[in-house]
Amino acid sequence: MKVGVFTVLYQDQPLDEVLDRLQNLGVQAVELGTGNYPGRNHCDPKELLGKPDKIHELKRKIQDRGMTISGLSCQGNPLHPQSEIAHDHHQTWEDTVRLAEQLGVEVVNCFSGCPGDSLNARVPNWVTCAWPPEYLELRKWQWEEVVVPYWKEQSSFASQHGIEKIAIEMHPGFVVYNPETMIELRQRAGENIGANIDPSHLIWQGIDPVEAIKYLGKHEAIYHFHAKDTYLDSRNIEVNGVLDSKHYSRFLERAWSFRSIGYGQSVERWKDIFSALKAVGFDEVISIEHEDMLASTEEGLGKAIRTVQEAILAEKPVTMWWA
Repeated sequence: MKVGVFTVLYQDQPLDEVLDRLQNLGVQAVELGTGNYPGRNHCDPKELLGKPDKIHELKRKIQDRGMTISGLSCQGNPLHPQSEIAHDHHQTWEDTVRLAEQLGVEVVNCFSGCPGDSLNARVPNWVTCAWPPEYLELRKWQWEEVVVPYWKEQSSFASQHGIEKIAIEMHPGFVVYNPETMIELRQRAGENIGANIDPSHLIWQGIDPVEAIKYLGKHEAIYHFHAKDTYLDSRNIEVNGVLDSKHYSRFLERAWSFRSIGYGQSVERWKDIFSALKAVGFDEVISIEHEDMLASTEEGLGKAIRTVQEAILAEKPVTMWWA
């Protein structure tokens, strides 16, 4: 396993400075945002596509520092009911796939997206319960008429450009938010659709990341991994449960909050998570995504890197000489 960082936390700084800083911290890989929600400050497809010299320069910057690119990330909502938003996010997705092909990057990270409740909707409608019965009808319409047709087409499009790892981040608010919906999309739309596992989005839903890894690993559906933690405030959960729409800044009032690695779950728990990844055959980059309102960027990221370095098993396992 290698330690990586999703560079969007430094998106206001030049890429060269970011790479130098990360190299000094012992980082071995970077994940680059190409637009939509992550932004594109470090890797803009419009400035790179079809320009071999610029692509070569980007690759050289990373390789000269002993790093690799773990994935290109364009998380957005290409199924958004407002056509202008959907078109913009879809175009970024297509550009990212083409850029991944030209860069020789095998993983594209994204969200599944979420439609509205009809063709006339203005905002996405995330179905989370089976009653009243309209919700089941809505879910059926969303999947059969919007989600599956779109992703079948995009699965084929990605394959045509040599991308066999579409890594969808399971995120509440979108139709793929847990391992079950992840595998449902994979089975209905294409085998090159898999998961970008981010435990922080699973933990607050009550999902055990280790069991999720085993489940997805059984389907050979783990394509990328985000290292981000979640703190659960048990007292607030006991009163109001885990569904929480309060702004992230209201830390003391929320049921859960994103934290740097080790400040939500214990280091021992993260060792279990990384061991499960290794056990199911994922021995790739652990890409740190830093989102912690209580920690500065430098301190939070530094502590996260050191925790990941302590918890991962970086080398290949030995031959089992004892059995």
